[in-house]
Amino acid sequence: MKLSLLHCGLLMLLTSLGVDPGQSLAADSPRPNVVVFLADDAGWGDYGVSGNTQVRTPHIDSLAQEGITLDRFYVQPVCSPTRAEFLTGRYHPRSGVRGVSTGQERMDLGEKTIADAFKAAGYATGAFGKWHNGSQWPYHPQARGFDEYYGHTSGHWGEYFDPPLERNGRMERAKGYIVDVCTDEALSFIERNRAKPFLCYVPFTTPHSPWAVTDEYWQRFKDKPITQRATQPQQENFDQTRCALAMVENQDWNVGRVLRKLQELGLAENTIVLYFSDNGPNSARWNGGMKGRKASVDEGGVRSVCFLCWPAKLPKGRTVTEIAGAIDLLPTLTALAGIKRIGDKPLDGRDLSPLLFGKDTNWPERMIFSSWAGNVSVRTPQYRLDAAGKLYDMLADQGQTREVSADHPEIAERLSQVVADWRREMFANNATLRPSPGNSVDPRPIPVGFTEFPITMLPARDGEPRGGVRRSSSAPNCSYFVNWTSREDRLVWNLEVQTTGQYEVVIDYTCPLPDAGSIIEVSMYDSRLTGKVTPGWDPPLYTNQDTIPRPPGESQMKEFHPLKLGTLHLEKGRGPLTLRALEIPGRSVMDVRRVTLTLLP
Repeated sequence: MKLSLLHCGLLMLLTSLGVDPGQSLAADSPRPNVVVFLADDAGWGDYGVSGNTQVRTPHIDSLAQEGITLDRFYVQPVCSPTRAEFLTGRYHPRSGVRGVSTGQERMDLGEKTIADAFKAAGYATGAFGKWHNGSQWPYHPQARGFDEYYGHTSGHWGEYFDPPLERNGRMERAKGYIVDVCTDEALSFIERNRAKPFLCYVPFTTPHSPWAVTDEYWQRFKDKPITQRATQPQQENFDQTRCALAMVENQDWNVGRVLRKLQELGLAENTIVLYFSDNGPNSARWNGGMKGRKASVDEGGVRSVCFLCWPAKLPKGRTVTEIAGAIDLLPTLTALAGIKRIGDKPLDGRDLSPLLFGKDTNWPERMIFSSWAGNVSVRTPQYRLDAAGKLYDMLADQGQTREVSADHPEIAERLSQVVADWRREMFANNATLRPSPGNSVDPRPIPVGFTEFPITMLPARDGEPRGGVRRSSSAPNCSYFVNWTSREDRLVWNLEVQTTGQYEVVIDYTCPLPDAGSIIEVSMYDSRLTGKVTPGWDPPLYTNQDTIPRPPGESQMKEFHPLKLGTLHLEKGRGPLTLRALEIPGRSVMDVRRVTLTLLP
């Protein structure tokens, strides 16, 4: 539906008076619903609307055709930093996010999120998919403004078919493909909240590895020639490209399901739909000739598509060429909805609504910073200064093929100083930009024992293996502890107990049948609980999860069994929760995926 002549005239009048039409109209009409889709590891070039002729993304493309395209939109090089910036409107170092696993992905508790703002304004709020900014309460999504949560709170997930997922603090096994089942939950949320405004956040799991997609989509690509090549074609793995694009097509189908549901319920006209990705492509594949991919601070590692569609208010088919970023989404969406931001920490992002409406304004020139693993680059409307201090004219050279520092030494010098100043400001309280080496565990303790959220899951990724124990892979997010063979070995989680009381202890484990019978102890200071590892439980590794072989750093998964150890008394305070073996009759004790502590009433 197009805007009425009255609305069009009102927009022109408001613009001439210097009033932001996005905020003003929202106050005089029903508040819009908001649906946010966030892709995981999709590059700018993974969409038909970007010029990719190998993939079909009609539903995602329609958001650009029917709404606004932010043509120069920048995120961070990896997952959790971008997600934190979307949620807070602030550069990720400010919020304490300095890694992607082992607790380093958590946002500081003083941060307020976009969900906090919408919830305070009376919206129903739900998140369905990959969270990746903290697992335990009060880092959990339900403590950060979301009424409902379904998905996995860590980074990449090792099971895409019939996956174990969390529903509001409890694990359950889903039936189906992970993106499909999380979208099912989003559709249910929309249906249940159709009569009130809602914020529905759908952070997809794909096309992040492991390389797994339903056969229907794989059959479209498995023998398809790759005609558009990566910027560095010698690095491209054709099957990874095929699988990534197949996962994007599945994702597009799920976007279409949500758009159809909004239409069926009569909600499409007054719903803001936003789509973007969290970093550049996770493999070498076509990306418009840009330099860099995921984990790089070059253009190809941090440029994302970004589409906003709101049929009732936003112009159709408009392209915004000014630079923008994930930090801008919180102030923009709250302004469009006419609601107040929650929190008083200074924002780094700007309200983009004047640009979205084409308001005649002198948009102040700005810079957008990208950082990861000690590398920082800065983007201006024309230039990028890369992590090595080399200057590129991005309007003339999108691929960063010709350094122009010698042609513009004053610009290179000024931007180098700007980067140095930014580093000092962002990391004043941090000795280094880099995540801790070797996936070491974040020093901030894991809170345990909140009466409003009594279940605390302690996955292997958040614990520290000692002695001969190690994680099942170098990527901790969906790993488990293995090689527990000695009485000197330890599994340790750094806790801060909030409530003195009795805690039920359950361990998700596997154990070869001949090794069953070890006596184990879980302790924290003077509190101790012992039990026996029985029965033996030795399921095979899954063989149905991978379309093509997963990267060697990612764990092969299996079915874990709950071992109900008993009840442990914990006193309020901070300290290590330690798991050790007292007797080992076999060759090993067990493999451990997680320990779950439940505060009993």
